[in-house]
Amino acid sequence: MIIHVPSLAELSALRAIERAAGEAFRGLGMAAIADDEPPLPAQLTAFQRAGRALAAYEEPGRAAADEPARPLGYLLWEPVDGCTHIEQVSVHPQHAHRGIGRALIDRAERDGGPAPLTLTTFAEVPWNAPYYARIGFRVLTDAELTPGLRAIRAHEAALGLDRWPRVCMRREPGGAGSGGR
Repeated sequence: MIIHVPSLAELSALRAIERAAGEAFRGLGMAAIADDEPPLPAQLTAFQRAGRALAAYEEPGRAAADEPARPLGYLLWEPVDGCTHIEQVSVHPQHAHRGIGRALIDRAERDGGPAPLTLTTFAEVPWNAPYYARIGFRVLTDAELTPGLRAIRAHEAALGLDRWPRVCMRREPGGAGSGGR
């Protein structure tokens, strides 16, 4: 798998990945999440220009020779209170269960420098908090939340995401190890 900052021309493909990945929430009774609009083109452009958008692609020779490389998944990150905060990570369902999300997270860790990773996620969705726990993240207590994470959670609450239990999680640098947990 190859991971790099996507081109501006590929940003619409990231929105399509987000829509496709969101459909899985419908089966959990979370239609509002499935119907949520992906990041706007201007938001994706800002992440891309800052070098904080990552996309995963098939290795050369694995895709059809006559097809251009298309992203299989993507991740957006930003610095928050000295941490590399994962704003969004999505993998197209046709490419799920291949380690793409984990590879994107590990790459964001490298790109973000020697800093912990943080994210906010749904506590009870199997491919959210339970998945992140398997790759080295732990749930933060309220006392451990930084001002930036509190602001992110307040924004999420204002958007109505608190209709379902949510948590903040953190992984220390190198916390997944080379073999993972």
